[in-house]
Amino acid sequence: MIASSEELAAMIREIEVEDPIDYADLPYDEDDLRLLVCNQVRSIVEQAADMDEDNRQMLLMTVAAKLVLENMVLNIRLLQLQGRAFDDSSEALFRRLRGRSS
Repeated sequence: MIASSEELAAMIREIEVEDPIDYADLPYDEDDLRLLVCNQVRSIVEQAADMDEDNRQMLLMTVAAKLVLENMVLNIRLLQLQGRAFDDSSEALFRRLRGRSS
């Protein structure tokens, strides 16, 4: 059974209690944005349901990786706009992501 868009949005709101998203001054309603994204994710999952297990996993992993990459790029751009793109903490983050501690 695939969760409804509303159920997914409610789960996102629960997660945001511990890990909030900064909607700041966006000209959009937070709940509308959550529902829009959840509708898109549901659509992808529904399409993936017709695939064999290996292809379904590959599709879902690819979508997740693309979203994480896009998020990282947007955060780096934000840091650049703030003049903080390549400070020591950023370099430490990239080393950790690459699997190196030093």
